[in-house]
Amino acid sequence: MDISVIGSGYVGTTIAACFADLGHDVVNVDIDEEIVATINSGATPVHEEDLPGLIAKHASDTGTGGLRATTDYEAVLDTEVTFLCLPTPQNVDGSIDLSIMEAGAEQLGDTLAEKTDWHTVVVKSTVVPGSTEDVITPILAEASNQTPGKDFGVGMNPEFLREGTAVADFLDPDKVVLGADDDRALADMQDVFAPLIEQTDAPVVETDTRTAEMIKYANNSFLASKVSLINDIGNICKEYGIDAYEVAGAIGLDDRISERFLRSGLGWGGSCFGKDTNAIINAATEQGYEPAMLAAAVEVNDRQPQRLLAFMDQHVDVTNKRVAVLGLAFKPGTDDVRNSRAIPVIEGLQDRGADVVAYDPVAVENMREHFPDIEYADTPEDALDGAATALVVTDWPEITDLDEEFDAMQTPVVVDGRRAIDRRDGIVYEGLTW
Repeated sequence: MDISVIGSGYVGTTIAACFADLGHDVVNVDIDEEIVATINSGATPVHEEDLPGLIAKHASDTGTGGLRATTDYEAVLDTEVTFLCLPTPQNVDGSIDLSIMEAGAEQLGDTLAEKTDWHTVVVKSTVVPGSTEDVITPILAEASNQTPGKDFGVGMNPEFLREGTAVADFLDPDKVVLGADDDRALADMQDVFAPLIEQTDAPVVETDTRTAEMIKYANNSFLASKVSLINDIGNICKEYGIDAYEVAGAIGLDDRISERFLRSGLGWGGSCFGKDTNAIINAATEQGYEPAMLAAAVEVNDRQPQRLLAFMDQHVDVTNKRVAVLGLAFKPGTDDVRNSRAIPVIEGLQDRGADVVAYDPVAVENMREHFPDIEYADTPEDALDGAATALVVTDWPEITDLDEEFDAMQTPVVVDGRRAIDRRDGIVYEGLTW
């Protein structure tokens, strides 16, 4: 099929490349000329494992030609289905900001006004239940002067892509959720995903748009709550001197619980869990329901960086002392620092008057936007040299492999937020949950 993808962030670029790999002809539309040029050169604008190879394979001069990028919305006129993959950032009150989606939908509607053939628009961005039906569809209808269900269709296809493994998650999904309120839009979505479903035999959930929207929030809220619960259990284990990972290993054998997401530590970050959990809490509250468990999950997560700093305080007064922060990305495999646990950790160190030096293999430039005045080391060894303490925030291999490098510290105090470093003689080790 001929597919257009509006937006070329982590999700948009990934699905555009993956759809091309499935045999579709794909055009990726973005307002950023530099990003468009990057994709058309066969390179990726985001740091994501396996994505460079796919873009080089399909978008470069020597590739298949199945993927191209443009700033021109008119390109959607030559396609049958358009995926909206635009940001839905978080407002101060926790609700989602639909302004970028609304602007994109209006521009898309203006473009579709020129098209007489049926067209299906699929919302891929994460939006609270009712957004597709009550906000985006009316904008498309007004801007195009067309009737939904008659002249064009609208569907909702939530994404379940983890940064760092997004390509693998798309091409080998746990499930495919297709939400639509008219049969023709659903049929188009089925055709789009048919090659993927045929090669993976992935379970398919067909439902309405509101349910599809809610499935994404329920999915991420459950996972976020599971992480916060094991962190709470880990905090209790710490008080009793019990190895939380040994406890987690045992309860993970129960197939009702499973072993995944049972690594207690600093908590979750990134662009999804926090934003999605806060958004559904906000939306539920507006409906008159207070989701106490989800609110508690957020509270536990927000406490974890402060616990890390409190354990550090038990060993070292960091005022005017060099402190190494190891890891800045919210998790390994990505350069994304959105909602990274390193941010409150660094803020806490600055409040204590510490001289912060930070290391990350790929996320330094993104974190520099938040903290332009701290020192950034090229290697973990440089960060540790002369440090009074080291705080482990992200469990990159470059960090988990450290050992004798801690001997270069002024005082070898390691406060580990990710169970990344082995205890040994010669260092003072303090784990967050052990």
